[in-house]
Amino acid sequence: MVSHADSLAAGLAGLAAAGRLRTRRQVTGRSAGGTRLSVDGAELLAFCSNDYLGLADHPRVVAAFVAAARAWGVGSGASHLVSGHCGEHHALEEEIAAFVGRPRALLFSTGYMANLAVVTTLLGRGDRVLEDRLNHASLLDAGLASGARFSRYRHADAGALATRLQRGGPGRALVVTDGVFSMDGDVAPLRELAAACRAHQAWLFVDDAHGLGVLGATGRGSIEAAGLGADDVPVLMGTLGKAFGTFGAFVAGSDDLVATLLQKARTYVYTTALPPAVAAATRAALRVMQDEPWRREQVLEHVARFQSGAAQLGLRLLASGTPIQPVVLGSEAAAVAASDALRASGLWVPAIRPPTVPPGSSRLRITFSTAHTARDVDRLLEALATLGRAAPQPGTP
Repeated sequence: MVSHADSLAAGLAGLAAAGRLRTRRQVTGRSAGGTRLSVDGAELLAFCSNDYLGLADHPRVVAAFVAAARAWGVGSGASHLVSGHCGEHHALEEEIAAFVGRPRALLFSTGYMANLAVVTTLLGRGDRVLEDRLNHASLLDAGLASGARFSRYRHADAGALATRLQRGGPGRALVVTDGVFSMDGDVAPLRELAAACRAHQAWLFVDDAHGLGVLGATGRGSIEAAGLGADDVPVLMGTLGKAFGTFGAFVAGSDDLVATLLQKARTYVYTTALPPAVAAATRAALRVMQDEPWRREQVLEHVARFQSGAAQLGLRLLASGTPIQPVVLGSEAAAVAASDALRASGLWVPAIRPPTVPPGSSRLRITFSTAHTARDVDRLLEALATLGRAAPQPGTP
């Protein structure tokens, strides 16, 4: 009989043999804007952060954090329903709700916890949850944990969703999708998905972690960009650790939705509240986001510059108009080799491999920030030109 220890060792050896063993690199320092990092002793220009608007170290955001830490301490001390819910949390919930055009919002410690809360609270046995095949792992896990009948439709295919909804069945139906898909960078066809949901009396739940702050005329995300409102998308989740530059997440919707989550969502009821200083910093980030719309414009200018340069190099990119710009290379070995070559040139672009992406679609996941400069984008293009892969094949099966 194989011992537990031997079983673990064999599993790790198998990951290493398949080129899928993950390692952590230690960041020991960073410059303003977070685009230049000291990593394992090397100074690297990073294209791998989700701090799309460069707000993580914005002076107003940092000052709000420091002032709140002095006033409230560095921890909340308890869950929201015991003694952890302070004025900073409450004000942030009201300000986020106003920003996204919903009656109420509820804070969560992470997007993973928020997604688990929504699906497991709204659905149970006898209900149905229908998810995009490329949804984030937290959404897939939430669907499986809910006990509802779980199915996945073809990526970004509203027709495939409608076919599944037409089959009907007892109970409630919840359609779940990312607004922006975190590994491909493309945007869900929200208008078509919303129409299918209306036609079949299903609710639409959008995780807009990577859309908020970046997409839409005023940065209100993929739902704004699609011209939709709260009636079309009754449940919205957003994270605070990406374009907001801080930490945490929220769910926004109707009074009754938020009240139900507050009463029943286990990942809300049974966890410690965010530190008040984080809430205060996020309030400041939200104000900066609205006061400085040039940040959103600048990061999208970097995307356009990169796409133009990539086309000149013959690099084939996935269809993404967001700060997530993947270069799909295929095998795990090819992605790791490309990442290593870029790091040798002073650039940090990690390789993304299965199970995060489907087999055969390992890639470089390049992300841009307002804090990058045009010269940074050009330097990345120059390094990519030396990799010797003029036309890596995109696509995820």
